[in-house]
Amino acid sequence: MVPLTTFAGIIPAVALPMTPAEEPDLPAFRAYLRWIVDQGPIAITVNADTGEGPTLSVEERRAVLDAALEEVGDRIPVVDGVAGPSTRAAVAAARASTTAGAAGLLVFPVATYLGEPLPPQVPYAYHAEIAAATDRPLILFQLQPALGGVLFSAETLARLIDIPSVAAIKEASFDALRFVELRDALADLRPIALLTGNDNFILESFVLGATGALIGMSAIATREQVEMVAAELAGDHATAKERYEALGPLIRAVFGAPVRNYRARVKEALVMTGVIPEATVRKPLLAISAEERAAVRAGLDRLGLIPAVRA
Repeated sequence: MVPLTTFAGIIPAVALPMTPAEEPDLPAFRAYLRWIVDQGPIAITVNADTGEGPTLSVEERRAVLDAALEEVGDRIPVVDGVAGPSTRAAVAAARASTTAGAAGLLVFPVATYLGEPLPPQVPYAYHAEIAAATDRPLILFQLQPALGGVLFSAETLARLIDIPSVAAIKEASFDALRFVELRDALADLRPIALLTGNDNFILESFVLGATGALIGMSAIATREQVEMVAAELAGDHATAKERYEALGPLIRAVFGAPVRNYRARVKEALVMTGVIPEATVRKPLLAISAEERAAVRAGLDRLGLIPAVRA
């Protein structure tokens, strides 16, 4: 297994199959993980939003991480999503992830960040205590407020970069100007990996300076995105652009408004392609409409990912 020392490539935030009773379907999850690792990503992330991490209990999150480590942890690094709601809970989660064997931790924003102004000391103290509880690299997470996240001020970012174990930042503002501003800020600070979390402009993110991508979109059509990014990183922009244009309808179908529905759309896509058996999401998330389902199917069909029906 390649250690998590480079972030140059695709890191899918994987989905979590669920039974019709809204329980994690770990056998289906294991099969899905085997499939996704075969698509060529450089690592995977579990217990993120795409994997319904915020809706899972502590015990369920640990079971998901354990299943991933047992199934593919000897083949590819497994990053674990860590969240509060309190610093104490996040520290406990970080320790548990480390003991289990996660290769790195994606640190989620917490509800305490909401409200302006946000004193830099609040996120700094939160991340610093998590860092003190683990020897694993930390990935910061800048997320658009519409999805419950926070956009870090320049002062806050500088404080967070001062934490030695911070190795990367996932930038998911869904704002190209904000992305460029972060890129430029990082150039003046300690160099860390800039990972795009902007599923709606993946290729553009690499043109603008991303070193990798940690995204929910790569939970589906993974190989196509791996090939796209590999071409761009190799300087073959024409091939990367061709792949991206083919992916466009699916990306727009999955990440159209309302963005919160992307989790259900991802699962529907995985069912349509025969990767998982059920598209169940845990409430309060709801199943998507027939129109959304049709758009996802059309995007998959454009890529040739809908299996042929046998007579």
